[in-house]
Amino acid sequence: MKEWKDKVWNFNADISGENAAPGVVRKVLSFTDEVMCVENHFEKGAVGALHQHPHTQITYVVSGQFEFEIDGVKNIVNPGDTMLKKDGISHGCVCLEEGVLLDIFSPMREDFV
Repeated sequence: MKEWKDKVWNFNADISGENAAPGVVRKVLSFTDEVMCVENHFEKGAVGALHQHPHTQITYVVSGQFEFEIDGVKNIVNPGDTMLKKDGISHGCVCLEEGVLLDIFSPMREDFV
C-alpha cells in the first residue's frame, strides 16, 4: 500500500480493500504525509467501534445511513452529511443501512499502511 503514497492517479478499481472489522472493508485511496483519503464499505449492522486517534478526521457519507457517536453525542447521518472529529475525540458508528463512508485524515494514518 505504501506504493500509493504521493501517487497522482489512483484508480478505485485497482485498489483492493482489507477487512477493518466484521462487515467493514477499508480501501486506502490516496495519501501523502499530510493527508489521507479512505473509503469504508459497511454492511448493515456493522460497527465502527468507539475509538480515538491523534488525527483530525472528516467523514463524508457517500451512501447508506449510520448512527454516529462523537464525543458522547449521537446522531443519525445520511448521504451528503459530514462529521468533523478533531484529534483525540472519541467516535464510532453503527451502520443502519448498507453504505459507504469517505474519510479524510490529517496527518495520514501510518497504521493503515
